[in-house]
Amino acid sequence: MNALRTLVSPRGAVFLLLVVLLVAVTVLNPSFADPGQFMRFLQRVAPIAIVAIGQYFVIIAGEFDLSQGSLITAQVIIAGNLVGQDDSRTIPVLLLMVVFAVAVGLVNGVLTTLLKVPSFIVTLGMMLALLGGVMWWTGGAATGNPADSFREIGRGGFRDVPLLEFIPWAVLLLIAWLALGIWVTKRPLGKTLIAVGDNARAVDYAGARRAWVTTRAFVISSLSATLSAVLLVGYAGVHPSVGRGYEFTAITAVVLGGVVLGGGRGWIVGAVAGAFTLEALFMLLNIAGVPSTLRDAVQGVIIIAAVAYSAVAFRARRRRAPQVAQTPADPADARTPTGAAAAQTSTIHTETRGD
Repeated sequence: MNALRTLVSPRGAVFLLLVVLLVAVTVLNPSFADPGQFMRFLQRVAPIAIVAIGQYFVIIAGEFDLSQGSLITAQVIIAGNLVGQDDSRTIPVLLLMVVFAVAVGLVNGVLTTLLKVPSFIVTLGMMLALLGGVMWWTGGAATGNPADSFREIGRGGFRDVPLLEFIPWAVLLLIAWLALGIWVTKRPLGKTLIAVGDNARAVDYAGARRAWVTTRAFVISSLSATLSAVLLVGYAGVHPSVGRGYEFTAITAVVLGGVVLGGGRGWIVGAVAGAFTLEALFMLLNIAGVPSTLRDAVQGVIIIAAVAYSAVAFRARRRRAPQVAQTPADPADARTPTGAAAAQTSTIHTETRGD
């Protein structure tokens, strides 16, 4: 019974949906079950899953990052034009891309936390600024051709592997980035980000540096977009359209994975599962002959449905939570929730806002 309840919860439903979609795709396209085809599927999803990991840290803190897609585009153009056919430039350009990503994340975080500008507005402005810079640089046309060694990061991998045939570098990088993300969620930074999304004022009262914590979430998001850009250079090429719309796809994946918009609740593994579920859904629609122009409409419906489902499940959980009331023996206790009453209140709060 507990396992069934977990599968239909916002946290577990995405995994059940993913299995159903993969089975449906395999039935309609039996070649999908081949190890090589499945690995290509994982390779194709890896960039958006990595972006979803970065978006997770921002959303869990109660913010948004709409600049991810434009940052991917900018980083692809930077790599394509600065690396060229000189392999010796690969490491310096990668370092430059990391510095640029950190700078974008810091700007987004500082404007959001210190100047109190809503993150939706800040990152929307950053998205337009980056996109405008890319269009000015390229004139809207494909430009740049990085060396094959740079492209190999996104398109290469271990070949002639028994059973699996091929293990892409992109999949290994996704696993490493997800492992790092899980580690961060277990550290004070990850726990504080969840607390900020749950109750920012309580974090301020606790003495935590909320502005710096939230800013680091934006930096992680920018670094995730940069890693995705490195992979996309490998097989998507260098074009101003690469990365367009990735921010909305990442938000859809995160919400589909059970992460609550507004912050405070969610699982990073669920966000990654949401990315795979979304891509499996698009693949199924493509096999079924549904026009690709409906892709944005499908994403919009998913966001609305996932948010509504999470809200209903959260209200149901709050109604099931035990309500503990204690009449204080001392008037001073009535004014200040200390002692056992505070502990009970904290316990109830944790139960209703936990994952």
